[in-house]
Amino acid sequence: MNGIVRISADAAARACGAEQVVRAFEALGWTVERVSGWGMQWLEPLAEINGVGWGPVTAGRVADIAGGSADDLCIGPVAAHPFIAGQQRLTFARAGRTRPLSMEDYAATGGWAGLQRARSIGSALVLDEVIKSGLRGRGGAGFPAGIKWQTVASAAGPRKYIVCNADEGDSGTFADRMLMEGDPFALIEGMAIAAGAVGAQQGYIYLRSEYPDAIAVMRAAIDLAAQRIAPFRIEVRVGAGAYVCGEETSLLSSLEGKRGEVRAKPPLPALEGLFGCPTVVNNVLTLAAVPHILSEGGAAMYADLGMGRSRGTMPIQIAGNVKYGGLHETAFGVTLRELVHEIGGGTASGRAVKAVQVGGPLGAYIHPGDFDIPFDYEAYAAADALIGHGGIVVFDDTADMAALARFAMQFCAAESCGKCTPCRIGSVRGMEIIERIVNGGRKADAVEVLPQMHNVRAAARGLEEQVALLEDLCETMKFGSLCALGGFTPYPVLSALRHWPEDFGLVQAAMA
Repeated sequence: MNGIVRISADAAARACGAEQVVRAFEALGWTVERVSGWGMQWLEPLAEINGVGWGPVTAGRVADIAGGSADDLCIGPVAAHPFIAGQQRLTFARAGRTRPLSMEDYAATGGWAGLQRARSIGSALVLDEVIKSGLRGRGGAGFPAGIKWQTVASAAGPRKYIVCNADEGDSGTFADRMLMEGDPFALIEGMAIAAGAVGAQQGYIYLRSEYPDAIAVMRAAIDLAAQRIAPFRIEVRVGAGAYVCGEETSLLSSLEGKRGEVRAKPPLPALEGLFGCPTVVNNVLTLAAVPHILSEGGAAMYADLGMGRSRGTMPIQIAGNVKYGGLHETAFGVTLRELVHEIGGGTASGRAVKAVQVGGPLGAYIHPGDFDIPFDYEAYAAADALIGHGGIVVFDDTADMAALARFAMQFCAAESCGKCTPCRIGSVRGMEIIERIVNGGRKADAVEVLPQMHNVRAAARGLEEQVALLEDLCETMKFGSLCALGGFTPYPVLSALRHWPEDFGLVQAAMA
């Protein structure tokens, strides 16, 4: 028995041994098609034959699959798997179904229809449809994309630019990588639509150096699509590993060949961005959602999904200590309880869930008692939390929340661009205060960085004073930092302190 088997070329599949599985099938005379990943990371490498999937596959089991004796690996029709069937896939509608660099596959699945319609109706109507769709930036504060585009379109400038922020550095996030590796033309089409709407002729994709596969695929896709998107041009620029360059003004500085430092706002990038010109800066998921919105009737359908001011779908990335990790795209409004327990299957360790961090390393830790908060920008903001890029990281009951709080400050100190004092100095002081709290208000011997006289005074402070000092410091960082790096670091620190005081030794101290 031989035939055609479809195996993902996604970096996650390859990291799990997909290349060995490919060679094993080819050795048996099978034709292997390399496709995009479905997003069920726990099943990779996943082999699909006539719509039926087997996974996770090892090279040693390929002969069993070919011979029809691998029932223990068979998951049935992939598209009907509960993890996939329960989703509302728009941005990732092609995931698992198309070959990444096949222009034929892309066109056959609705590709370029949005760009064609956008060019036929004109920029004013394109802007109107993006605004009416309710599309918000899929990262950060969720600013309405259409309003940003409208600002750039009406701004005066010698040139205008479209910049795609593909510096996906948040923990537990991989949707940008999946889309760029698996469906690169969707991003290219979205950027071309944005360019036509605002009057830009040049675009840049700022892509993190840690994604070599995505860099190669995007560059190849841009070459293939060059005639289709002309006169608009796109270049890939590779970042140098700085987390702070995920912030739009720092990213622009890096694109200009300068040190990646945050700029004060105003002026906004929409008015004075790249090289001082009006610039649209959106991330991968935002721009990749645009072709669907501009397809016939897409804007109204998109606006009908979600809740409140959070419209459309969100590709949520489930990671950490979870049984079924992967990408789950669904309309806004789903709860963490559904995501973690029903979709993610609970912890991989089998222990109780202690916390879930949403929104990357600077997102708040959500307590299980708050798992029914709907996945919505405003609902999360009201709970002092962030949605960010839609990554969720699950922790079981062995997690030390005080150590995780300290890590947030440590991360901020390591990644700070150094431009503003609250972030640069506050993060270092934050680490020291957390250590004093954990040590019952005493200065830890291992961190002797303050002047000696100040050490004596610090050691004399009571535990309550240290907690108050940490809260004051977090308030200063939240409202005094130039960008979200320093401004969001208090979220994981304060949420850990509020919900798990016992991990800081505060419950025992109060009882004593």
